[in-house]
Amino acid sequence: MRYYIVDDDKASRTMLKNIIEEEDLGIAIGEADNGKECLSAIMTMHPDVVLIDLLMPEMDGIETIDLLKREGYEGQFVMISQIVNKEMVGEAYKKGVEFFIHKPINRIEVQSILKKIVEQCRLKESLLTIQESLANIGLANNTLQKPQSVKQIVLSTLNYMGIIGEAGSDDIISIIEYLVNERGHSPQLPPLKELYEKLAGRSGASLTEVKKETKAIEQRIRRTILTAINNLASLGAIDYTNPEFEYYAPRYFDFQEIRTHMIHIQEGRGDTAKVKVNIKKFLQVLYLETLEKYNKTH
Repeated sequence: MRYYIVDDDKASRTMLKNIIEEEDLGIAIGEADNGKECLSAIMTMHPDVVLIDLLMPEMDGIETIDLLKREGYEGQFVMISQIVNKEMVGEAYKKGVEFFIHKPINRIEVQSILKKIVEQCRLKESLLTIQESLANIGLANNTLQKPQSVKQIVLSTLNYMGIIGEAGSDDIISIIEYLVNERGHSPQLPPLKELYEKLAGRSGASLTEVKKETKAIEQRIRRTILTAINNLASLGAIDYTNPEFEYYAPRYFDFQEIRTHMIHIQEGRGDTAKVKVNIKKFLQVLYLETLEKYNKTH
């Protein structure tokens, strides 16, 4: 979930941001200290939830919500308030506010409310998925799965990670093709060096050339996986609930590495020099998923 915080009290904004990130409720993608300042940013960034103070100078929370809705914002609002005024609360409900956070801010209350919102969004997504499935079920029942080659399956996966054009993508495809087609579908991955040497020696190269190409293959694959890490971390930094991010980040990589790199991106430090790359985990998961999909259509 992506949150935007609007509150004229900096301490409140900082506290809310810390609770969101420390409790793994998503990420705070922006903040503002008044209603006028936040309008353009919210319409550009499209956060899932806007946490907004009820009373602010220049433009209060209700006026800001009204303007955002007129502009077409369709996310959710959580009102922050230290006063209990039935008329204002009633007006907020009319504008579509479902949840309130009271000041002084309480960690337990914030955590409870935001968890409800996360669950609500997941339920909506599940309902949409079910509706789409029901709409297409007739077509799905009458359509036979076409057999796919190993290369097509791997390319599809690499495409989701944004690394089809990388130099190491061809090496990765060749490795998975070898594992699926020539090793009897064994679930275990051989030593990486053995795989690299197998690829390097296919053209009848000399021992010296094989050693040189083996190192080159490893470097190309490492750089390609590093690019995938950067792509997914960038995706997660923008949208923590993105389906591609949620699926690939924890399966193919050390999620803590992804999470650390996301923080660096959010802080404006995009350097990948210190990111650890686990080639074996990446290839193992890719091989097993490719093998499963390949066996289903053959």
